Amino acid sequence: MNTPLRLGVLTPSSNTALEPLTSALAAAVPGCSAHFARFRVTEIALTDQALGQFDDSKILAAAELLADAKVDVIGWSGTSSGWLGFDADRRLVERIAERTGIRATTAVLALNELLALRGVQRLALVTPYTGDVQQRIVANYRALGIEVVAERHLGIRVNHDFALVEPQRLLELMHEVADARPEAITTFCTNLRAAPLAETVERELGIPLLDTVSTTVWGQLRAAGADPAQVRGWGELFGWR
Repeated sequence: MNTPLRLGVLTPSSNTALEPLTSALAAAVPGCSAHFARFRVTEIALTDQALGQFDDSKILAAAELLADAKVDVIGWSGTSSGWLGFDADRRLVERIAERTGIRATTAVLALNELLALRGVQRLALVTPYTGDVQQRIVANYRALGIEVVAERHLGIRVNHDFALVEPQRLLELMHEVADARPEAITTFCTNLRAAPLAETVERELGIPLLDTVSTTVWGQLRAAGADPAQVRGWGELFGWR
């Protein structure tokens, strides 16, 4: 009998994509299940109100609720440190561990670990965000030594509406950025229905897709001591070591 593995996932309140996708990814690992706690996030913008949604106190309160379920690892399945700065996620995982005694990771920290594993220096970025948010993300990756060689964004700020973007539209955007010959493409938002497209993208373009719902699960499995390669059919990233 497999020992249960419980993934605790911190979720933006208006998100409808990441929970079914994360549950499907977890189901690929014997004995694994995903459990969710929400905190309020309704828009992505650089206003004080929008930035304040990611105050650590709100996220930590949600993490404490996940701790009640005795999860093995807690993951922030959100991309806010892309525009807040990567140190925001580093501080967050430290505080989660201090508050709950449970290991933690995030979508973006796991993505950055994957980029480092493969030495990716040319990245393509696909998001639903507005132009000013996109430029913050591009600048933060440049500071990390990674050049965003192509990007597409859809100019949406209402978080709920990100999940309404059709997968076919996401595929079109990925084909467009592929012309710049990046070493990887990231769909950088956990309310996009992009994760199931990985094998199609990789077959058609020959470029790995690092979707941030998938990177969260990859990072959680690694943190929990489980082999991410057990997840098959969701892209080559799960085999990266």
